[in-house]
Amino acid sequence: MADGVGVRCMLLRGGSSKGAYFLADELPVLAADRDRLLLRLLGSPDPRQIDGIGGAHPLTSKVAVVSASTRTGVDLDYLFLQVGVEEALVSDGQNCGNLLAGIAPFAAERGLLPRTAGVTGEFEATIYMVNTESVAVATMTLANGCPRYDGQTAISGVPGTAAPIRLDFADVAGGNCGALLPTGRPLDVVAGVACTLIDNGMPVVVLRADAVGIVGNETCAELEANAALRSTLEEIRLAAGPLMNLGDVTRATTPKLTMVSAPTQGGDLNTRSFIPHRCHDAIGVLGALSVGTAALLPGTPAAGLLAELGIQPRAGEVTLEHPTGTFTAAITVGGFD
Repeated sequence: MADGVGVRCMLLRGGSSKGAYFLADELPVLAADRDRLLLRLLGSPDPRQIDGIGGAHPLTSKVAVVSASTRTGVDLDYLFLQVGVEEALVSDGQNCGNLLAGIAPFAAERGLLPRTAGVTGEFEATIYMVNTESVAVATMTLANGCPRYDGQTAISGVPGTAAPIRLDFADVAGGNCGALLPTGRPLDVVAGVACTLIDNGMPVVVLRADAVGIVGNETCAELEANAALRSTLEEIRLAAGPLMNLGDVTRATTPKLTMVSAPTQGGDLNTRSFIPHRCHDAIGVLGALSVGTAALLPGTPAAGLLAELGIQPRAGEVTLEHPTGTFTAAITVGGFD
């Protein structure tokens, strides 16, 4: 804030998340000062976030920091920050594919994309994701240079319809952990449970639901009320952190954990994800990429479940069911036998 004037932000939904979007040069330069301001603005730490703009859930306690990029062939730089709800924590240890969907519209609104002037129709913006040092291309629809927000595109877990935002990713594997499979193996036994430790844009521990004593179709409320399950998942997460080159993850927001089970809605796999301590009402974009990739890799628990069920995903696509619908990820996997 400058002279008590305040700082501008825009609230946007991206995918199945909602966040506060800021211009980088309108936030404090020092990370410690920036984080204190964001905690104050979002109302953390407080389970209700009653004195801020956070939505009392990790999916609605998110921040995107955006600037025009000086990198060759790149339009925008995007830093994602996860703000704790009940903890005074601001983490840059992960990316967010959901908020990524709002970066191009926000940048157009703030004048960071001068090439949009007068454009009507599809427009591509190349975005450098600072957290993982990787690039994505977002395609949005413009009307006379302004973002179109209305449209007929629907996604599971979000009411109504809106304009589509297409996201294309390349070379996101290992952005957080240094490799797609940080241990070099498709299967590890962690805290006594067979898991895949994977990072294809989001560090995720993928395991079978029946390996931790659940069916996999339970509601989020039922899973969050299962103290034994939550204890087991946290034991796995803490043990997986060092194996995934993430170090001590006690106060970190990664890795996420996804339990897979037999589909019930015509998809390839059913999922329940913890992010990491709350059950996701859907599944994140980058989380879906990691889980879908695990399903396509030989020797993983997810691939083994598909084989047991006699399910063969369509070439390059994996449809993941989640508590509020389905998510289909288009994935190209190479270099594995």
